Amino acid sequence: MLEEVKNYYGKVLKTSADLQTNACCVGEAMPDHIRDVLALLAPEVVQRYYGCGLVVPAQLEGLRVLDLGCGAGRDVYLLSRLVGEQGAVVGVDMTREQLDVAESYVDEHRARFGYQASNVSFVQGELEKLDQLGLERESFDLIVSNCVINLCGAKDKVLSDAHQLLKPGGELYFSDVYADRRIPQSVAQHPTLYSECLGGALYWNDLITLSKGAGFVDPRLVSDSPISIENPALSALVGDIRFFSATYRLFKLDRLESACEDYGQAVVYKGTIAEHPTSMRLDKHHLFQKGKVAPVCGNTWRMLHETRYRPHFEFIGDTSTHLGIFADCGTSLPFDAPTDDTSPSTGCC
Repeated sequence: MLEEVKNYYGKVLKTSADLQTNACCVGEAMPDHIRDVLALLAPEVVQRYYGCGLVVPAQLEGLRVLDLGCGAGRDVYLLSRLVGEQGAVVGVDMTREQLDVAESYVDEHRARFGYQASNVSFVQGELEKLDQLGLERESFDLIVSNCVINLCGAKDKVLSDAHQLLKPGGELYFSDVYADRRIPQSVAQHPTLYSECLGGALYWNDLITLSKGAGFVDPRLVSDSPISIENPALSALVGDIRFFSATYRLFKLDRLESACEDYGQAVVYKGTIAEHPTSMRLDKHHLFQKGKVAPVCGNTWRMLHETRYRPHFEFIGDTSTHLGIFADCGTSLPFDAPTDDTSPSTGCC
């Protein structure tokens, strides 16, 4: 499918209006500060956007960012503005026609942002070969990708290479299309369904397994929305398969635990991130209100304490006392508790 995808995004699609499904559509509300930056971007760059989510986490000032599958550069230039002149953004894409568009607007966006020098660059290459593109290991604070990893055959290789490129405490923050089951070959091999991000969509639980295998032990779902296929012919081909656009964040932190363990820890958000003065969302299950003490599991505590978010939180507790599984994280003691009308078993193995 590699050549099919190159042709589709290089020669068939000219703007997002040419898409035949709504898989590559943002399903979440656009924050004002992102909308303001998008208004500064060149119209052609915006019109050639085929993403399915917002790959813009909080606290980006000064970061070095890598965009996997950057296309015509919309997210690269969006992030260029948000990381500031002291930050840097590198875009990787395999489609020459898309990169030609992106590269043609480097100077224009530098001028629009008032920068002395551009802080963006572009590299042509396949995402399955990130280790062959001359990118320095452990040199990026943040890696983003917007509805592209589904187009890759070796998704495990993409995730593993991304892990190698991140600095300790960095994160992979990406949106993509997922399915509620593994995709049958009849759908996976359909050229249009594959090129429009449905045929190569991962079964969501396989993403969890691949992420852990790549070193991202505790994947966190940030947001999700269902995808409807308005094209009747294509909808008939996929049958009962349900698709979702979803954004995950994967932190590169050593020794994260496989479950949410309770150490009696808590955090307090200070409200000091400019675009999030009253609350800050870590993931779908963790929204931190300014000034409110929030009990958290050990992994969540470390995702805040050992990353760029540390200055914006107060931290309570340590790991000296373990209290078992954290009750609010969907896991619990698997054993039946004893009741008054039963006697302890005295049997042996």
